[in-house]
Amino acid sequence: MKCRHCESPLQLDLIDLGFAPPSNAYLGADDLCRPELYYPLRVKVCESCWLVQTEDFAQRDAFFNADYAYFSSVSSSWLAHAQSYVDMICERLKLDAQSQVWEVAANDGYLLQYVAARGIPCLGIEPTSGTAAAARAKGLTIEEIFFGKASAIELRTRYGSADLIVANNVLAHVPDINDFVSGLALALASTGTITLEFPHLLELIAHTQFDTIYHEHYSYLSLLSVQKILAAAGLRVYDVERLPTHGGSLRVYACHQETTQAELPAVASLLEKEQAAGLNRAACYQQFQQQAIRLRLDLNAFLLEQYRLGKRVLAYGAAAKGNTLLNYAGIDAVLLPMVADAAPSKQGKLLPGSHIPIITPAELIAARPDYVLILPWNIKAEVMRELAAIREWGGQFVVAVPSMELL
Repeated sequence: MKCRHCESPLQLDLIDLGFAPPSNAYLGADDLCRPELYYPLRVKVCESCWLVQTEDFAQRDAFFNADYAYFSSVSSSWLAHAQSYVDMICERLKLDAQSQVWEVAANDGYLLQYVAARGIPCLGIEPTSGTAAAARAKGLTIEEIFFGKASAIELRTRYGSADLIVANNVLAHVPDINDFVSGLALALASTGTITLEFPHLLELIAHTQFDTIYHEHYSYLSLLSVQKILAAAGLRVYDVERLPTHGGSLRVYACHQETTQAELPAVASLLEKEQAAGLNRAACYQQFQQQAIRLRLDLNAFLLEQYRLGKRVLAYGAAAKGNTLLNYAGIDAVLLPMVADAAPSKQGKLLPGSHIPIITPAELIAARPDYVLILPWNIKAEVMRELAAIREWGGQFVVAVPSMELL
């Protein structure tokens, strides 16, 4: 296998999570009568550009199709994050009715709705039909395509260049990262800005966030690697922020190489932190597998103990990270009978692999569990607030990552 960015041979392993179905391939009852597709889930590290990446065993259409069930607007905290970003970036870049804003991976319009409300022309690019339809229902213009060089040229011809391109949690999801970033460069106006948000590899390693690894995430990103990938497409990082979202993310600001935009001190500072943490050395990655095994065993021990004690453990959050965790740990409906989720698109279905039924939050409350395992630990505060009623009968919340913890 060669690196998807620099084509160097990949020799260094990060983790092998065995075989798993696509994390967003939720099942209906009829699907249990048919074979379920599983793919190897293995991650390698490029020792030339330090891009961490999955081995590829399927085309992206197998993961991002009409049944894709992730709708960003379900999370109130994510909506607040999007609105705060729009308020900030419009002031910082002085965007107005003469500007053009694009969002790649616009999902259900969770962010562009706030851009449109300011009277700023905007365009969403979103390949999954269900989320694209939800965005159009908000009155947004959506192009239902995968983004890359060819589509960037076509869209630029029709809409003009973009003064701001937003790409939140999508850079990790593209199999051809060079084509995607080249498309960003082609679509960006000469003095424009790109902002990219993605989970930070530094946090993934430091906190054993192996559950954020799944087939739809082709790449696991640091500023070290992203700076090189952008530079190869003629783009330059000029600022970076560390964010609390998704267990620790980066927001990278980029422009064309030739612009006069000054590089801010935060860029050099974060690069130094990543190097000090060892992200450019093989030793940094070599204990990750053993740390994941420990978390897997701890979760099994907790669930087995509660089962033997006659306690009831239910889960919240039919999220991709939860599916990675449950499949790697070999958990099924015996130890974890149900998982609740606020997304109507998931309710009534079954988790891929584990086949645990997905219920509504109201059904979870009615079941009066002794424990609620929060699978999307990155929004645990939001979940604990919305399910606070479990405290009335002594129910407790628990997370398994970065360690088993009663909250």
